[in-house]
Amino acid sequence: MAAISVSVRRKPVGPDQGRAPASRRAALRQRVRQHLTAHGFLLGALLCFGYFAWYPMVREVIMSFQRTKRGRTTWVGLDNLDHILQDPAFWQAWRNTLLFTVLALVLGFAVPFVVAVLLNELRHAKAYLRILVYLPVMMPPVASVLLFKYFYDPGHGLFNSILAHLHLPTSAWLNSAGTAMISVVIAATWMNMGGATLIYLAALQGIPGELYEAAELDGAGLLRRIWHVTIPQTRLILSMLLLLQVVATMQVFVEPYLLTGGNGPQGSTTTVVYLIYQYAFNFNNYGSASALGLVMLVVLAGFSALYARLSRTAD
Repeated sequence: MAAISVSVRRKPVGPDQGRAPASRRAALRQRVRQHLTAHGFLLGALLCFGYFAWYPMVREVIMSFQRTKRGRTTWVGLDNLDHILQDPAFWQAWRNTLLFTVLALVLGFAVPFVVAVLLNELRHAKAYLRILVYLPVMMPPVASVLLFKYFYDPGHGLFNSILAHLHLPTSAWLNSAGTAMISVVIAATWMNMGGATLIYLAALQGIPGELYEAAELDGAGLLRRIWHVTIPQTRLILSMLLLLQVVATMQVFVEPYLLTGGNGPQGSTTTVVYLIYQYAFNFNNYGSASALGLVMLVVLAGFSALYARLSRTAD
């Protein structure tokens, strides 16, 4: 039987086909370099965030179970927690902090919203008024607090001068245990209301005008439009800022420290964060300061979790 030979003719390779694998490899290398560059920048940001944010929290947890004396660190378990719970200043600081938070919510949460609604209703000078409202935020906090300290001066302060001109009784303001906390709240509200006002104003401008037109056709006045249109449409922003404001006000330090020296008359302005400062830098008790900071962390985390759960249930 004669052998049958089959010859296979190979298709000639063109110049474009020869360069295709090389171009794919070059594109792959370019994508790898781009990803490495992007992940390099991301890694640097993560390292900075971990070192300056997460490491202090981990270190605080460790120090809350330690005590350092004469350069020697020992593990003491829950002794630091027991020490702060037996300190009368602990409970007073929490009462003052909760009082400040409630007063700051009454003023600092409602006033920016009202100002934003008024700015949204205006037809002229909107840009000028926005700058005017946001101006306190741009000022250094220390300068703003010292300005209010001059306003509160019982002798020649601005507020008492106005009251005297109106033939009204003057006040001791920061020198009285009954008015010291509300004085601090007023200063803090004026200093921080600009940012919240602009956020509310941006949310208000995102509400469709047809809703207000429909409400006006139904005979709704300004207050009814705010209640039935404005508040429901900005509920998400209101909820978010409520949570952020509670967390921020619970950590108040600068205003009472500069206005009343931290403690205030009869300890009326001693807050939790100022007590942490005292433990660490006045008493050199870093273990108790860390334990108190850990307690505040747990309280704020618990409040945030409860608030998130209630918000999901409401939705």
